[in-house]
Amino acid sequence: MRIVLALAAVWALAHTTSAPASAQNYGSVGGGPKLGELEIKAWQPIPKTKTAVQLGSDTRLGRELRRQVMVRLSQRGNEVGFSGSNVMRMDVSYFDLMGGGSRPNYGVLGEQPAYAETGSNPYLAVPANPIGRSTGRTPSSAGPTLRISLSLYNVESGKVLWSATASCQTQADIAQRAGEMMINNIFDNADKNRVGDAGCPL
Repeated sequence: MRIVLALAAVWALAHTTSAPASAQNYGSVGGGPKLGELEIKAWQPIPKTKTAVQLGSDTRLGRELRRQVMVRLSQRGNEVGFSGSNVMRMDVSYFDLMGGGSRPNYGVLGEQPAYAETGSNPYLAVPANPIGRSTGRTPSSAGPTLRISLSLYNVESGKVLWSATASCQTQADIAQRAGEMMINNIFDNADKNRVGDAGCPL
């Protein structure tokens, strides 16, 4: 009798731990669009309210592309500032896994663009190491890649209202132009869920 009860307990334990397997994917985030594509997830259209655009990582390239996002938001009728009921988080990543040649210095914190006021970005100047090869392995065939991610959320509720992701293979000397083209392609039709061409420069 004890053996039967022990086997029943083992069977019940095994089935209760394996049953939620299908629930483990709840809330999981996909891998995003392919290189050269964009993806927009619009849980609702971008509200025409005051919106702040915040960079996840403060770089020269990021600041230049944030300015383009702010221009496109203002063209939609949004008041844009450093505070607001909605915040759009912006992440800009440039990867050169091939360890390419000359490139603008996009990765230094604390540098001021010409339009910035004194003290408007009080970060210490910290040199950023480019992401490149540190071994003798064959470099990735994908080439240098620029990726932009935008997430709009409401400050009070914390609810994500809208998101967009785009990536392009591009050289460093045209990375800013590639980023602006991606941003324009996103905001040309920003209020609908879609996956499509990122608008990368040829």
